[in-house]
Amino acid sequence: MVKSINGATFRKMIVAGASLLEQNKKYVDSLNVFPVPDGDTGTNMFLTMKSAVNEIGKCLSANIDELSAAFAKGALKGARGNSGVITSQIFKGFCSVTAKYNEINTKTFAKAMQEGANIAYKAVTKPKEGTILTVIRVMAENAVNIAKKTDNFETFFKKVLETGEEILKQTPEMLPVLKKAGVVDAGGRGIIVIFTGFYKLIMGDENLEVVFDDEKQTQTVDEVLADISNLEEIEFGYCTEYMIVHMHKKTTEADIDKLRQKLMEFGDSVICIGDLSLVKVHVHSNEPNRALAYALELGELTNIKIENMREQNRELKKKASSVEESKNLGIIAVAPGDGLSAIFKDLAVDEIIVGGQTMNPSAADIAAAADKVPARTVFVFPNNKNIILAAEQANELTNKNLVVISTRSVPEGISAAIAFNPEGTVEENVEAMNDAIKNVKSGSVTYAVRDTHVDGFDLTTGEIIGLDDKAILAKGNLVSQTTEDLIVKMMNDNIMTITLFYGEDIKEEEAKALQEKLAEKFPECEVTVAYGGQPIYYYLVSLE
Repeated sequence: MVKSINGATFRKMIVAGASLLEQNKKYVDSLNVFPVPDGDTGTNMFLTMKSAVNEIGKCLSANIDELSAAFAKGALKGARGNSGVITSQIFKGFCSVTAKYNEINTKTFAKAMQEGANIAYKAVTKPKEGTILTVIRVMAENAVNIAKKTDNFETFFKKVLETGEEILKQTPEMLPVLKKAGVVDAGGRGIIVIFTGFYKLIMGDENLEVVFDDEKQTQTVDEVLADISNLEEIEFGYCTEYMIVHMHKKTTEADIDKLRQKLMEFGDSVICIGDLSLVKVHVHSNEPNRALAYALELGELTNIKIENMREQNRELKKKASSVEESKNLGIIAVAPGDGLSAIFKDLAVDEIIVGGQTMNPSAADIAAAADKVPARTVFVFPNNKNIILAAEQANELTNKNLVVISTRSVPEGISAAIAFNPEGTVEENVEAMNDAIKNVKSGSVTYAVRDTHVDGFDLTTGEIIGLDDKAILAKGNLVSQTTEDLIVKMMNDNIMTITLFYGEDIKEEEAKALQEKLAEKFPECEVTVAYGGQPIYYYLVSLE
């Protein structure tokens, strides 16, 4: 019977939740409503949890407050897409409660879940019921009542998960679009998978390995080292590393543990791992001589490295201070193809983030791009509705003043860039950009990834589909004909220009042939084509 969770168990639970989600991310992806090849809810949630696991891997403490801070920070840094951002906010609220306790009981856990739900709801401008928000809220509300009746975590988790499954089954009744597609909410399923990982760990199943696709499974000691470029003040000035080999005959495994404890008494960032054949040590302290002396009691030393972090930090600060902001305003934009990136560059966009459908950049990616722009205020063009939340969260990860222009498509981003006035004020540019995107109608042409019925269409796998920003408007077996049908459905008397950005799977001569056909069909409009290079989407369509 488990009645409390300590730091060691808390760490393992986070890893177990991420691992189980990794094993099930493709299934969660498959629950996405629209049958287009960008169903990435499970992937986005997993990448968010992966970042959290990486961050706690750098946390060498077993204290719940420090682990909670690392969990929340890592989840935010890795948050991708709406589902990933909401997941990060759930655990931001969750960790704000757990950080206050040395051990967690069922009542504390339930309180943390409730705060997680509260923070997640606040992060979404217009929360929709029938989504991950509903699932976590109902689970949290019931968790509070369950915790009043039991202090046994095994019973607690079992009942909380049963509640989660019950509300998840009801999500299609709350969102008609789920009911039409015959699926439950993908984000709701994802959060249940994470909590199921927690439950499995509590039940004693520690065989949940974390496998991050084609990346290495464990961090090396060097990867765990602190990034001194982020240090404002350095308490411990010397980074000391070495290996212990050729152990003395009297040395035992217990002596390695004792060495770790001694190092922690006068330093931090302590890593002391290995066995009687080799031990690798890393420690930050002001007394590197003591770190070496204690180690000599166990065996011989090799690969010794001692660095003055204060001096390194001084040099880094000098370099940082030498980079001056050269202008008032800058722009970063997300673009899914090399052609589109070139177009944004021609429009004086400072930094391009490669991303879009199926490859949503994280909040940390957006913040990193903003940091490269030599301007205090940076406008962000997400160019995808699933990236807007991550862009908004990036403000917490940079000292720049980020202003998110909520562009939901590449055509909207291009119109916003055209409207940019580098001599104008922030307020003037926001108004001009938002006015510009109001005049844009965006469409896209791709293919169905499963058989389904949606928006009045019976679709089969591989069938070409045309969409605007709200629904599927056309389908067919030919890309050019489906694109033409889509434009016909989107057309109105106010449209003066038609622009087609063709993707990596479309040849230039195909695009020009379609351009000629559309020019003949709509003689009152100017029709242009441009290479976009985007994957998956044959055409991105802009009508203005």
